[in-house]
Amino acid sequence: MADKMEVLIITGMSGAGKTVAMQSLEDIGYFCVDNLPPALIPKFVDVAKQSGGKLAKVALACDLRGGDLFQPLVDTVRQLRNHPGVQVTVLFLEANDETLVRRFKETRRRHPFVDGARLLDGIQGERLALAQVRAEADILLDTSDWRPGRLKQELVQRFAATSTRFPVHIISFGFKYGIPIDADMILDVRFLPNPHYVESLRPFTGEDAPVYDYVMQWPATQEFLRRAEDLVDFLIPQFTKEGKTHLVIGIGCTGGKHRSVAVSRHLHEHIKDRTDASLTHRDSRREG
Repeated sequence: MADKMEVLIITGMSGAGKTVAMQSLEDIGYFCVDNLPPALIPKFVDVAKQSGGKLAKVALACDLRGGDLFQPLVDTVRQLRNHPGVQVTVLFLEANDETLVRRFKETRRRHPFVDGARLLDGIQGERLALAQVRAEADILLDTSDWRPGRLKQELVQRFAATSTRFPVHIISFGFKYGIPIDADMILDVRFLPNPHYVESLRPFTGEDAPVYDYVMQWPATQEFLRRAEDLVDFLIPQFTKEGKTHLVIGIGCTGGKHRSVAVSRHLHEHIKDRTDASLTHRDSRREG
């Protein structure tokens, strides 16, 4: 199957989570197209197959917003299943009537199957109209009791490439210049002895061996690093399981030149073999 183009067709009840699903799939590397008329899917697949592998994984959302254009979906799916170069998966999202009514009332969105009728009548009419498509589905997910994060987690577990390593970006910084606005978590190392007050070390940064060795020599540093490593080792698989797409860790000292740089180097070294790790020293070259 590895040499086949993956086509994931997302359909189902309005309000069951197709928007969240498409956003989640895009985050894990799928090329996503929303509300594509089924009659155009074979043409899109032919174009995508000529992309040189750049569109090897596509997700296509199809639903009753297309009106009569939606009707050929079952025939299109069966046609693609016979295509030797395509692996087709149909994902059908559904929820119970009570949940769908509540969601539409909360968002104040108009149901696409309602034309002057009660909202509940529209939901039940859509369910009936989708019965044949539902029978064709490979995966049925009932999102009635799910929050958006739960759906994303389910899709990541099912469709994320197992070989993809979790991206972690470590950034050292100086608190005097402000906290990085994109940091997910901040570690403050200003409690460590400061090389700035050692005249021979002041001109150097945590990238230089004399400063790095100075910072690492203290028992407080070693205790902090053990605790920080344990924390990061625990959090990375939890974030991955939850569907988070990346993690930014900010490590700060006063000026971002000595302590934070040294600690960031150590933590990057600790995780680089297990993650897609990158390292930035934001303020290490600032003057004053």
